[in-house]
Amino acid sequence: QVRLIESGGGSVQTGGSLRLSCEASGRTFRMAALGWFRQAPGQERDAVALFRWSGGGPFYADSVKGRFTISRHKTQNMVYLQMNSLKSEDTAVYYCAAKSVGSDIYLFGQGTQVTVSS
Repeated sequence: QVRLIESGGGSVQTGGSLRLSCEASGRTFRMAALGWFRQAPGQERDAVALFRWSGGGPFYADSVKGRFTISRHKTQNMVYLQMNSLKSEDTAVYYCAAKSVGSDIYLFGQGTQVTVSS
């Protein structure tokens, strides 16, 4: 089992920036994907940015391309989400997410609130 702990959420004005961090622990050698989802009130939880070990570059949702950047520190099992030019529609609970090899199910951390106000 992989455990995920997020940090770095908060409140910011439109156009501002925030950086989210996530530490993965446990059976991290079995991870097939690691990254971030978000869920706004009344909406589904959707992928925002992901590293996938199957190949290719990072995945980004169309709504965040050019504004968000996912990065990771391999040896420390840390993944980050740098969020720039934030918009009110980015307001959501952001979840660190990981998927293990052979599984179609993402595991999530406890989530961290990001609120963008004008």
